[in-house]
Amino acid sequence: MGTIFAGARLDGVLCGSVRRDGANATDVLAGLVGRSRFRRHLQVILLQGIALAGFNVVDIHALHETSGLPVLVVARRRPDLPAIRRALLEHVPGGARKWKLIEKAGPMEPLGGLYVQRVGLSLSEAQQLIRRFAVHSAVPEPLRAAHLVAAGIAPGESRQRV
Repeated sequence: MGTIFAGARLDGVLCGSVRRDGANATDVLAGLVGRSRFRRHLQVILLQGIALAGFNVVDIHALHETSGLPVLVVARRRPDLPAIRRALLEHVPGGARKWKLIEKAGPMEPLGGLYVQRVGLSLSEAQQLIRRFAVHSAVPEPLRAAHLVAAGIAPGESRQRV
């Protein structure tokens, strides 16, 4: 689930499907962005975490290259990388390849009460973007709205903290 924002205004919603613990997140996101009627207006791809649907890890460098857009990954807390590595290597098919994607994305950097990974934009640009869109919480509004929409679709009512 993704949202398209023009400034503070929600302009659209994108919806795609990725396999749980699969390997298609990058391709699905690139396709959603590339086929979107909003494509020519998009300026950045924001992700809440580098993995979708469990451990379907996004190759943020490939997504940046394919889409031509900067990619900013946002997390509320610094991830426990040793625990993630163990889980990937011991329990997830293709875990070694997925771990390499996480390593390739680089370390998460503290920024504005959040942690970020980025490609195609500077730390200063990432900070400006977060400041611009952190309206109701530390999490940028497009991610907060996407989370609320997705949470409302699955159980029928959004209720989780974003």
